[in-house]
Amino acid sequence: MVSVQDPVALYLIAFGGLLLAAVLLDDLADRIKLPGILLVLALGLLVDNNIRDAGEPLLSLARANNITQSALVLVLFFGGLSTNWTRMRAVIRPALRLATLGVLITAGILTLIGVVLYTREGIWQAALLPQALFVGAMFSSTDASAALSLLRPLEGRMPNKVLDLIEMESTINDPMAVVLANLALALAGGEGLVTADLVTEVVKQFMLGGLLGFIGGSVISQLLLGRTSLNRGSMLPVVSLALLLVLSGGTSILGGSQLLAAYVAGLVLGNGQAAEQEVLEEAHSSFAKMAELLLFLCLGLVVEPTDVVRAAGWALAFFVAMQLARLLMVQLLMVGTDFNSGEKRFVCWTGLRGAVPIAMAIQAWSSSASWGRLMPPLALAVVLFGLVIQGFALVPVAHRLGLVVPAENNESS
Repeated sequence: MVSVQDPVALYLIAFGGLLLAAVLLDDLADRIKLPGILLVLALGLLVDNNIRDAGEPLLSLARANNITQSALVLVLFFGGLSTNWTRMRAVIRPALRLATLGVLITAGILTLIGVVLYTREGIWQAALLPQALFVGAMFSSTDASAALSLLRPLEGRMPNKVLDLIEMESTINDPMAVVLANLALALAGGEGLVTADLVTEVVKQFMLGGLLGFIGGSVISQLLLGRTSLNRGSMLPVVSLALLLVLSGGTSILGGSQLLAAYVAGLVLGNGQAAEQEVLEEAHSSFAKMAELLLFLCLGLVVEPTDVVRAAGWALAFFVAMQLARLLMVQLLMVGTDFNSGEKRFVCWTGLRGAVPIAMAIQAWSSSASWGRLMPPLALAVVLFGLVIQGFALVPVAHRLGLVVPAENNESS
């Protein structure tokens, strides 16, 4: 007879049941045209994390941080794996500008706004500068899956270059935001980094992450091609996942960006000649979906709903600031491109936030930063504002800007 106090049994039942419920809610959201993230976050918030009699929560901060960091690797790898480089080549230049300079501009504007808000509240002090920088970095990256899932009803009726730009920008801007957030945490930890050290650290993480990702992706591709025993449908996902984990861990140990390495490796593998490419993509699509659901479940579990309500005022202020910053950034960086004014305005509206801010918020909470515990409720509130305000307006805005081809015209063409 199995004891109900058996921790392994409890974890299996709890997380298996929660993951199954998340899958069902995500499917329901897709049917009724709602953001799946919204329902999964609500599920996590409604479940009591302190259900164990021993006083230990079902999901601790340390475990949540480990899960979210690992989940991001799977999400970014699949993003690269499913990216058609030939198709994306047409938008690579504006996407790179938005994903690099755009992130820096957005983070800088949000940091300045954070400084102003803290000063007006009378709580500003020099030690809180890293907090403002972290908030700026946390909300400087966008989530492609949230926007593209909401635009699925318009598939085939919108300009491909607009959707490609949204997808590529959101996929490659995450590493930059993560690096900036890590630098903010380093400053908060009193490591005494100076400006030159910060710049060096950013360049090192990007260069090393990109290089190791390219080498790792090439090696993985060659291994899958060179050994027929590894190319069988049942073995291919396991081998590719194992190699991805080794690459990610090794890149992190060497000081590179494991997220950038995962994305570049997926990009190389997805655009190479690996055997049974469809099997590989289908398997990692499942891994990425599971990882994304776990990310939102983790945040919902470790955050108290009352804390989200308390953070709503700050979250609304930062949400408005995010929209203004993105409007300025997109209009500035897309000057001289072949996108018309309507397409540019739509790109401004598609900057939904999702998995990456959640992972960074949990990382801050588990760090030594005194303000880290404030980040998960703030991140959750901002993500919810984005899903409700931006998410429901995406399709109407696309129609209003004249970007949607009428269904009858699309069918007859």
